[in-house]
Amino acid sequence: MKYIILGAGPSGLAFAHSLLAKGEDSFLVIEKEAVAGGLCRSMNVDGSPLDIGGGHFLDVKNETVKKLLFQFLPEKEWQLFNRISTIQYQATEMDYPFEANLFQLPIDKQIDFVESIAEAGCNKGLPMPDLFEEWIEWKLGSLIAKEYMLPYNKKIWGGNLDKLGTYWLYKLPNVSLRDTLKSVIEKKPAGEMPAHAKFLYPKEYGYGEVWKRMGEALGERIILNTPVTEIDSKTKIINQKYQADCIINTIPWTEWMKFNISPDALKEEIKKLDYASIRIEYHENNLETKAHWVYLPDESLEEHRILCRHNFCGNSKGYWTEINTKNKKQKNNNWNYTNEYAYPLNTIGKPESVKNILNWAKENNIIGLGRWGEWEHMNSDVAVDKGIKLANII
Repeated sequence: MKYIILGAGPSGLAFAHSLLAKGEDSFLVIEKEAVAGGLCRSMNVDGSPLDIGGGHFLDVKNETVKKLLFQFLPEKEWQLFNRISTIQYQATEMDYPFEANLFQLPIDKQIDFVESIAEAGCNKGLPMPDLFEEWIEWKLGSLIAKEYMLPYNKKIWGGNLDKLGTYWLYKLPNVSLRDTLKSVIEKKPAGEMPAHAKFLYPKEYGYGEVWKRMGEALGERIILNTPVTEIDSKTKIINQKYQADCIINTIPWTEWMKFNISPDALKEEIKKLDYASIRIEYHENNLETKAHWVYLPDESLEEHRILCRHNFCGNSKGYWTEINTKNKKQKNNNWNYTNEYAYPLNTIGKPESVKNILNWAKENNIIGLGRWGEWEHMNSDVAVDKGIKLANII
């Protein structure tokens, strides 16, 4: 084949179908699971779909991505939602983002947080620090850092924050003292609001339905239930059976340590990559909230987020929690599923390691694509966009 695509997640599927749209059919997708979709797969749990990779939703802005996905799950089969995400802060369930909704807290707490934001390094013109915890305090103020952002990040990333860099924190909106005061006085959010204010979710299915259909539409060009057990990076022979001119890698680079790769310097770069494993647990009762998902910074709780299935998945009940496996201590009998590879970690030095890995790959006619091929925490719409663009470039 011209191309062998390792992994049938959003980026691999988008790349495959974009090749077909251009008349190129000399490719094969190899997927270890029984159904396509990667982290976006769904399973039927307690009579309704549950997204086993955690919370995934379709952003409404990228028309190119929607055009591709609507070929397989038409627009009429999706429901548009105005995002409702909240934070369980002590006894208050407040709207997200935290700093724009301080008016929902008791007045003394509002004053404490405003004073802290006024002292934040970014508002006082202090130089931006390099260490993660110091950066969070510089950006948001010491009180938001202490009572929300740092405990939440410790939970989701698995404890030690000293290993994280700050190069990826551009996603956090600026916290303006003026905007904070405006929101507190007017008792409504002010300033920059979070991305994905609206999202799409299937009316009658889980999020995995669109990816499942995309996999099925590939017919004989996709091979399921086939883990990659061997790769010769020089000959491009996979599992001693399939050979490619070019390998499109969407599986975690850490899995390549099992294969015949060289030099040793490359292995050392791969060893520097880190990731978080997340356990999904289902609970059958409905929560008294309108939120689609709730963030939980309280470190006495194992879970860092709750997805309220009954508020976005039609004819369903219950909710699921997301727990970093390093934090899982309590034993229970709830239905659960563990994703070994859930989030790539943005560790110090990661950009340099990924650059070196991708340079080696390019020299060997191997291309990294998607969340794991680029070791980047990207949403599914971004992964699809990457697959489309790669097909255009090739």
